[in-house]
Amino acid sequence: MNDRWEHFEHGADIGVRGRGATKARAFEQAALALTAVIADPASVEPRDGVEIACEAVDDEQLLVGWLNALIYEMAVRHMLFSRFRVAIDGPRLHATAEGETLSVARHRPAVEVKGATFTALRVGQEADGLWTAQTVVDV
Repeated sequence: MNDRWEHFEHGADIGVRGRGATKARAFEQAALALTAVIADPASVEPRDGVEIACEAVDDEQLLVGWLNALIYEMAVRHMLFSRFRVAIDGPRLHATAEGETLSVARHRPAVEVKGATFTALRVGQEADGLWTAQTVVDV
């Protein structure tokens, strides 16, 4: 499988990048990269699901909206997420994020992510056929 996530450096903040066979899979991987900024995703059990929906005028703004919706849900629910199922239909995204309540002792959160930005924002299909979804998050 070619789906993967990674971080990239950007000054005092950090870039998150998802790569996948489809745009939706790239968005899922970008969300996993977001979790990995905070804690090791492998330490987060996918126990409870949260439904998330957002809409935007283009793919780039949809990615920012998706990641900011996750950041909001993490903050208000005191949760971390490790499994994502994303469906994209034109300007609309519907997803389920699965995770668990944050445990400082077990998850050892490194930073708090304040929000996804428009810096280095890109969503597109690459020459290798894989989709990339990336942006910088403010920590």
